[in-house]
Amino acid sequence: MLRVGLIGAGGISRVHADAWRALGAEGFVTSFQGAEAIADEYGFEAVPDLDDLLGLVDVVDIVTPSSSHAELALRAIAAGRHVVCEKPLAATADEAQRVADAAAEAGVRLFPAHVVRYFGEYARIKDAIDAGRLGDLAVLRFSRAGSAPQARWFFRESTGGGVIRDLMIHDIDQAVWFAGPVASVYAVQNPPTVDDVVPSPVTAHVVLTHRSGVISHLHASWVAPGMPFRTSVSASGSAGRMAHDSADDRVSRMDAVLADEVADYLPPMSPLESPYYLEIADFVAALVSGGEARVTPADGVEAVAIAEAAYASIAAGTPITLNAMEAVR
Repeated sequence: MLRVGLIGAGGISRVHADAWRALGAEGFVTSFQGAEAIADEYGFEAVPDLDDLLGLVDVVDIVTPSSSHAELALRAIAAGRHVVCEKPLAATADEAQRVADAAAEAGVRLFPAHVVRYFGEYARIKDAIDAGRLGDLAVLRFSRAGSAPQARWFFRESTGGGVIRDLMIHDIDQAVWFAGPVASVYAVQNPPTVDDVVPSPVTAHVVLTHRSGVISHLHASWVAPGMPFRTSVSASGSAGRMAHDSADDRVSRMDAVLADEVADYLPPMSPLESPYYLEIADFVAALVSGGEARVTPADGVEAVAIAEAAYASIAAGTPITLNAMEAVR
């Protein structure tokens, strides 16, 4: 039986706890507040502090505010524990790379939890791209918008917050997954961040030019409280387009040149399994087999690097070349 220690007891901790419970793991949890509630709800054991937790488990699952991710991951890795870490892996690409390097040197597994790769609608678009059903990929469009979070740490860019690093990073990862490495990043945000405080409501738009020549347009907004969360994605190529909008009954639709007897292509509805369950199950399978999970440490580092380049682009008012960012680091 795998022994798992949850670090943090906020909102996202419950979907992680539910996945671990479904996989039959023995669960432990530590947090400044809320640990007892998680323990009671999911049959875990509440542990008073992190050092005690590290002595009890094989894997830690970090579901704390972003500013603490790198520090907690490094402590767990130093103790020889495998790590699941919510996005972003760290506040900066340098910190994220430090975590990835430490895990490699310690011989433990590191899994950045980029859950959107496990949403069926996005995975089907990835399959269509890889199978060549869209022809030569040309343009990707992503949108992600929902009520602004309540905790103030989300609104401090310097410590890992911000609408790009926290919300848009999901679609940054998807863009790289669909179209490969990024050559340059151009970003704008309205209203602008002032004295490290992100305004709310706020909208950001980022344009990624991939090394393959594909262009990705990414939009993210934190909007008024009570507004429903909505996402959309489309991929267009020389032979067709495939898209999904969460407001359209969670259906994916593909437009393509089809045989005369076929009028349309409609992939199946969303799978019944939770994408949070699927991502944790994928990590466990990789841990058991020694193979790669769908999301690698390098993927986690790359997403942070692109988000960091987006903020640099906003500050400079010009596109940022990723090679230039790497040279600075």
